[in-house]
Amino acid sequence: MQLALNVDDLDSSIVFYSKLFGTGPAKRKPGYANFAIDEPPLKLVLLENLGKGGTINHLGVEVESSEKVHDEIARLAGEGLFTDEEIGTTCCFATQDKVWVTGPAGEKWEVYTVLADSDTFGTSPQHLGEPAAAAGDACCGTAAAMPEDAQDGKAAPSCC
Repeated sequence: MQLALNVDDLDSSIVFYSKLFGTGPAKRKPGYANFAIDEPPLKLVLLENLGKGGTINHLGVEVESSEKVHDEIARLAGEGLFTDEEIGTTCCFATQDKVWVTGPAGEKWEVYTVLADSDTFGTSPQHLGEPAAAAGDACCGTAAAMPEDAQDGKAAPSCC
């Protein structure tokens, strides 16, 4: 399972969660950190998103392959859930295949697999049906990792 949290101060959040779970981040980039926690099994993603600290950015389930992502796309569509697919997208410093669904209270869920690490935060051309440029934001809701021309203070869509 993945839990992506918005945080106001990435450094102090890393200190807190390192102490809480007894391990440091597996990946750290500007405005972003993720923890691969063994016990309890959890991928914790921290996204620096000023003014949104302490809120859920999104939830996710990491699976082992692109085939499993495609199986989930078919299964979710068969259940009548609207899905948004992002195949070969770059988000959160990784190239991924993923599918998004929205829960009954508006919470965003992703089922994803990581294909490779990336040096860039996100180049996804679209998210949840909106072109990234139109949304004015970048992947995963962190202004710190967005290109300067996209940092307009709007809340970014969730993806990771």
